[in-house]
Amino acid sequence: MDHTAGQDPHAEIREEVRKLCSRFPGEYWRELDRERGYPTAFVNALTEAGYLGALIPEEFGGAGLPLSAAAAILEEIHAAGSNAAACHAQMYIMGTILKHGSPEQKKQYLPKIATGELRLQAFGVTEPTSGTDTTALRTVARREGDNYIINGQKIWTSRAEHSDLMLLLARTTPRDQVAKRTDGLSTFIVDMKAALGNGLTIRPIRTMMNHNTTEVFFDNMVVPAANLVGIEGKGFRYILDGMNAERMLISAECVGDARWFIEKAVAYSKERVLFGRPIGQNQGVQFPIAKAYAQMRAAEALLNKGLAKFERGENCGEEANMGKMMCAEASWSAAEACIQTHGGFGFAEEYDIERKYREARLYQVAPISTNLVLSYVGEHVLGMPRSY
Repeated sequence: MDHTAGQDPHAEIREEVRKLCSRFPGEYWRELDRERGYPTAFVNALTEAGYLGALIPEEFGGAGLPLSAAAAILEEIHAAGSNAAACHAQMYIMGTILKHGSPEQKKQYLPKIATGELRLQAFGVTEPTSGTDTTALRTVARREGDNYIINGQKIWTSRAEHSDLMLLLARTTPRDQVAKRTDGLSTFIVDMKAALGNGLTIRPIRTMMNHNTTEVFFDNMVVPAANLVGIEGKGFRYILDGMNAERMLISAECVGDARWFIEKAVAYSKERVLFGRPIGQNQGVQFPIAKAYAQMRAAEALLNKGLAKFERGENCGEEANMGKMMCAEASWSAAEACIQTHGGFGFAEEYDIERKYREARLYQVAPISTNLVLSYVGEHVLGMPRSY
C-alpha cells in the first residue's frame, strides 16, 4: 500500500494532499457529522492549494493535470480519513463546460471556478420518479425570447446549498416528439444565487451519512438562453461524457477508503491482546483483512487501466463501470473487516470507523448502482440482449 514507492508519477501530489488533510483530523469530521455541517474550511483549503482546479486547463487558471492526478488527490483525501464528497463534483462537472461550453462560457466560469470565487458543485439530473432512467425526466425548459423558463424538480442534488452554479439537465423537446429517447434534453448552467427565491427552492434531505444532499424545485425559474451549454437537445450526450470520469474518480475515493479501513484494522489487530496474544494472530481476524486488501489491489489495477485508457482518449466504459463496482465492493469488504476487528470499539464515534463505514456504503448505490453496472457489462461488453 506504499503509493509513494516505484514509478508513481503523482507521489508528490499525494504527499502534499496528506499534509493538507492532517490539518483536518477526526474531531473535525466528527463535529460536522453531528451537526450535518458542510466542511467549508476543508473545501477552502483544497481550493487554495489548487486541487479542485486540477483538471481545469492552465489557460483558465487551473493546474491542467490528467484524470489520474485528480484520482490520486481524491484517493489520498479518503485514505487520510477525510471525505471529498463535499467537493468532488467540481472535478467532473466542469468537464461539460470545458468540452461543450462556448468560448464565452469558458472565459466567464472556468477561471472563477479555479480560484474558488465560484463553486460549481451541484448537478441536477436525477428526479424522484425517474431515478437512473434519465431520459424519462420530467423537468421542462421552455424557450421564451432570450430566456428559458424551467419547471420541475430534482432529487439527490448534493451540495445545492453550498454551490454558486448548478449544471442542470432538462427536457426541451417532449419525449413523444423525438426520434431517440436521448434526444431533446438540454444542459444549462444555473446561477443559483440569482435563482434562489426566484423560482428555485432548495429542501435539505437528512441521510444516513453527512452528504449535504437536497431536493430542488423549479417553479417558472428563468435561465438566460446564453446559459445553454452547446446545442439545444444534445444535453444528454454532454452529461454522459463526464460519467466515466465521475465513476473513476469515485472509484479512487473507494480505494482510499479501503486503504484507511485496512490500515486501521491491521494496526488494531497487532496491538489488541486477548487470551495472551494479539488478535491479528488469529486467522479469523487476519484473513478477512488480507482478503479485503487483495480485493482492493485488484480493483485498483482495473481502475488504473481505465484511467490510462481515458487519458489516451480510448473508450474506457468497461473499466470505468466494472472498476466502480469492484472498488466500491473492496471498500465495503475493508469496512466490514475493520469494524469486526475492532468489535464494540468499531461502533464508538471517537474511532471514526462508524462514520467512514456509513460513508462507504453509499458507493454501491451512487453514482451508479451495481445492477446497472452489471446490465452495462452484460449488454455492451458481453453482447447479451439489453435487459431494460
